[in-house]
Amino acid sequence: MDAKLHFISGLPRSGSTLLSSLLRQNPRITAGMTSPVGHLVSAMLRETSMRNEDAVFIDDEMRERLLRGVFDAYYPDAGADGIVFDTNRMWTSKLHLVAEMFPQAKVICCVRSPAWIIDSIETLTRKNPYELSGIFGFDSGGTIYSRADALSGPAGMVGFAINALREAVYGPLRDRLMLVQYDTLAARPLEVLEAIHDFIGAEMGAHDPKRIKPSYDMYEFDRRLGTPGLHAVRGVVAPRLRETLLPPDLFTLHDNRAFWRDRASLPQGLRVL
Repeated sequence: MDAKLHFISGLPRSGSTLLSSLLRQNPRITAGMTSPVGHLVSAMLRETSMRNEDAVFIDDEMRERLLRGVFDAYYPDAGADGIVFDTNRMWTSKLHLVAEMFPQAKVICCVRSPAWIIDSIETLTRKNPYELSGIFGFDSGGTIYSRADALSGPAGMVGFAINALREAVYGPLRDRLMLVQYDTLAARPLEVLEAIHDFIGAEMGAHDPKRIKPSYDMYEFDRRLGTPGLHAVRGVVAPRLRETLLPPDLFTLHDNRAFWRDRASLPQGLRVL
């Protein structure tokens, strides 16, 4: 693809949809909620692997062409002067592939206290008492503790994302990363946007955090997942203060997993806003 390609990854419920809404105020930028490109890439890698006997006719050069074809097909309208941000939590676990295929690509990682992520999902669950969420397999049982366990396990929505982020942060390709904390994005959106544009080497356009336009395709996605509001964004970017729904022991347990707060333990030079 001719457009410059970058990625948005990191943790769920941490501002990626909001960030995409802000970025696409620039008409040169294509950005949105989680796209299917990551899953298509994973499927392509699986189907061209030696698990299929006809993969003997496919070498790495052809695999790369096929993978590039996924991006070209999904973003056909991104012109040569355009910038594309593809969003998926899996990209931090595929950083070596990103670097191989797109040497100039950067990855913006949205982060937030895992306790507040779980709280946010629990809030949505309670706002929709007549809906069963696909996040929990449409299970009608469970408690706040079992739901937190499901989210934070190695294969859970939050647990996988944290482990993938750790892999990227402490790996050899961390210079491609910028971590954007949810609280910083909510409080100082223009500062974050300026830092991102500087990071990717692009000129910043006009952005208005007080006039956010949602992408309407997200509503149908959330409805089918049984979790209305999962990707909803408000019209104005501003921090919100409220009490947590989580019991104190549960909140403390997951709040301590926000490893990026301990700057002394982070690799030198890692960008954290």
